[in-house]
Amino acid sequence: MQPDKKDIKELERKAGKFRIEILKMINKAGAGHPGGSLSCIDLLTALYFSKIKVFPGQPQSPARDRFIMSKGHASPALYTVLAEKGFFPKAELDRFRKLGALLQGHVHAAVPGVELSTGSLGQGLSFANGMALAAKLKGEKHMIYCMLGDGEMQEGQVWEAFLTSAHHELDNLCVILDANKVQQNGLVAEIKNIESVAGKLRQFGWKVEEIDGHDMVQILGALRGFGKEPGMPYFIKANTIKGKGVSFMELNPHWHGKAPNDKDLAAALLELEKWN
Repeated sequence: MQPDKKDIKELERKAGKFRIEILKMINKAGAGHPGGSLSCIDLLTALYFSKIKVFPGQPQSPARDRFIMSKGHASPALYTVLAEKGFFPKAELDRFRKLGALLQGHVHAAVPGVELSTGSLGQGLSFANGMALAAKLKGEKHMIYCMLGDGEMQEGQVWEAFLTSAHHELDNLCVILDANKVQQNGLVAEIKNIESVAGKLRQFGWKVEEIDGHDMVQILGALRGFGKEPGMPYFIKANTIKGKGVSFMELNPHWHGKAPNDKDLAAALLELEKWN
């Protein structure tokens, strides 16, 4: 069943709006990670507005699905989505990274809708495994989602966790890889090549889908496939572009952790307005 074209357009519209909000909040804070936030925002938009079961009025509801943002530096992307869902007032976005504010530079569990404080890379999948295994042991039906970055995939703990997921047949676990090809100091392939990720995960015993992580139809199709392979954890390799939507940020390691100044912001917003 193909998604409705109106639904696709609405999700694309939301993602475009979120891109603008991400850059504005990082600019106002004077610090943050625009590149990795722009690469994953289409994925988060599709997940939160078409798939995941959450309850903004009851963020700790036992019936909720769980989402672990392992690449915690992309907090601006997650925060914009959670604010739109109503987990906290949108005014909090303007206080991003301010002393004493709710929203700090890496995602943390004090924020409604956030399950785990992250930032030290490589740990999120291990935590997600524990949640998925606990749900199975208790006979609970909620699903677990975890987003990883491709630079993060160079961590040994991640590969141990992949083995654990398959060994315990965690078919209630979905991992989404934001494969944006760039990490802090350069291209992932040049620093420590992780490919072929899809082939390796299939050999580990995962069900694997590979998609364009900026194509909303492909994203929704992959998300719909989750939960249909008994005994197999589910892996979505989403091929993305770091800094997607802003030409001078795209695939540029310089924008891994650099805030746009006012001139950069104006140029970026002009591009995004045309792009959308």
